[in-house]
Amino acid sequence: MPEVEVATREALAERFAGLFESSARSAVAARGRFACALPGGSVAEAFFPRLVRAGVDWTRLHVFFGDERAVPPEHPDSNVGLARRLWLDRVPVPRAQVHLLYRPGETLEAAATRAEQELVAALGAPPRLDLVLLGMGPDGHVCSLFPGHATLRAPGLVLAVRDSPKPPPERVTLGLATLARATEICVAAFGAEKAAAVREALEAPDSALPVALALRSGPRARVLLDPAAAGRLASQRRSA
Repeated sequence: MPEVEVATREALAERFAGLFESSARSAVAARGRFACALPGGSVAEAFFPRLVRAGVDWTRLHVFFGDERAVPPEHPDSNVGLARRLWLDRVPVPRAQVHLLYRPGETLEAAATRAEQELVAALGAPPRLDLVLLGMGPDGHVCSLFPGHATLRAPGLVLAVRDSPKPPPERVTLGLATLARATEICVAAFGAEKAAAVREALEAPDSALPVALALRSGPRARVLLDPAAAGRLASQRRSA
């Protein structure tokens, strides 16, 4: 079962920074590099500014993204654009080691193929990410993997999405096959609108929500929640 931690967003940002640092040390010692996949949205806004002060060797970091909208990095909906503004432009990560899921002018299929090739080139075959941080929607989606969507059954490492139920409809996303190989998966969720999906994912063993599938897929998983997102969990599953 995932380890569940409940605290303020500020405390969770500190907790994730510590996890990021320890995962980086272990990965660099074992393989000479640290590979993570990261989200956008409220989790990025809460956690990325704290990562600026993380004690890691930035030259060994490879950054991937859980998903990306088919927009240029300057667009306000771009996950890589958000990461650059809050974090990556303030630390010395080699630009070639920030791996984009989508580049302007690419078709979705070409972007997915190229991004999968980059994943394998950087991490080997099959690629294994050291740490994956996932945000979660109120419907239980992670990355651009939505409940009941065909992408949940797709075997590819990186997938093109043309009909996302959440706008914008065109996206590129890591597939469950990639998430399942990660050394550690960390899901973060904030707000009462996430509480029902959090409860199902953690307390229904057969939940088909994408977040539940992701948490069950890897060898280690943890969940970071603010009190509102944890509000519907059974008391014995909650921590201070």
